[in-house]
Amino acid sequence: MTKIRQLYFFDKKYATEMISFLNNDDSFVNNVVFNPFVPLHHLLPLRFKFFPESYVLKEQKEMKGLITVVPTKSPLKQIEIHKLLFEENCYNDAGELIQYVVSKYKAMGTTSVLVKIDDYLTDLIRTFVSKCGFSQISYEKLWNSSIKDNLSLQDLTEKFNHRRFRSFRNSDSPMASSIYDDELLPHIRPLLSKEPNEFKDSILKGLNFYTDYKYVYRDEKTNRIYAFLFLRTSDNINYILDIIHSSWDEINLEEIIYYALAQIKKRTCQAKLFIKTKKYTQQHEQYEKELINMGFECVQNKAVLTNSSAKVIKSESMVKKYTVLGQFYSGLSVTNKVS
Repeated sequence: MTKIRQLYFFDKKYATEMISFLNNDDSFVNNVVFNPFVPLHHLLPLRFKFFPESYVLKEQKEMKGLITVVPTKSPLKQIEIHKLLFEENCYNDAGELIQYVVSKYKAMGTTSVLVKIDDYLTDLIRTFVSKCGFSQISYEKLWNSSIKDNLSLQDLTEKFNHRRFRSFRNSDSPMASSIYDDELLPHIRPLLSKEPNEFKDSILKGLNFYTDYKYVYRDEKTNRIYAFLFLRTSDNINYILDIIHSSWDEINLEEIIYYALAQIKKRTCQAKLFIKTKKYTQQHEQYEKELINMGFECVQNKAVLTNSSAKVIKSESMVKKYTVLGQFYSGLSVTNKVS
């Protein structure tokens, strides 16, 4: 008989054995999943959650699978499935874990569950879609160039204008939210839009399992903001750069990349930078072309899936006739609503 329960500290041995094939020290498992604050964290209401929470599928004394859920800065709006481990080809076990956390967190009040899966894991994607009610909405790619990673800090500082950059402030959040939502493709906005408070730094920032560095790219003379830069890392070695860019302004992507590299090189010489492109944004094709021209190559392609309570519904209004400037107009129309 199988049972799903919270992950406890004494499960660390079994969880470590499950990831032993990775041949590395998984910082997520060692430093986050078994954090001593996690048992108390499970008692918090959903709106106050900030740590990952993990659950295991056990059959008698044998651990069959593990799933980890990460709250976003707006957990009532969205949470994300961050880790999923299960025995090879045991997709029924994976489906049980997925359905468990979806039902649990939706019962607590969240409206959307998000997951990002490597596109070559077709059987796992099929499990999410056919068995767990998820829908695939888009893709995200990570790009890397080993040539640029090998540049020294001194070389990097000569390739950008310092006056075009500054640190992100919480007062920039409304503009960042506006630019981000405008950048999304129209049919994706109801599912992935963000509010200003999702860009603000909370007082519990230091307790998060990841580290964020935020910057602004602007005009050095007028101080007009063109883009926001978000650097995120969970191991202080691999950094992901996410750019929020206004489609009305032109930016120097190469200068931004050199600046981001300089910021992480200040912290560790072994740092690697990955650039994220999002297919659900209006400028992803332009970014990808520029990255290819700069010698970057795609190292990861992830499918973005969601199980959201918000759906676009097409409904017809009542058929009526109106007199408009001496002509008859049929009131039949299609309107989009979000429920």
